[in-house]
Amino acid sequence: MQKKRIPMRMCTGCGEQHPKRELIRVVKSPEGEISLDLTGRKPGRGAYLCKNIECFQKARKAKRFERTFSTAISDEIYDRLEEELKKDG
Repeated sequence: MQKKRIPMRMCTGCGEQHPKRELIRVVKSPEGEISLDLTGRKPGRGAYLCKNIECFQKARKAKRFERTFSTAISDEIYDRLEEELKKDG
């Protein structure tokens, strides 16, 4: 019997590969809004992040979300994402 293939994704903060289900998705919607996607089903461009605050801070410091989404991200959005991550993660 074949093993079921597990989709792997790279964390934007630490750069390590993890199973998709162990990561949190940050998504840029077609309208340009950036938010956490806890279900993994929202439409738009996605970036994955480990469920710890250290990876989020690394990604923020290195401006990896701005590079991934090809747009400037305000501190207000970063603060909102950090609060959601602390609450849900």
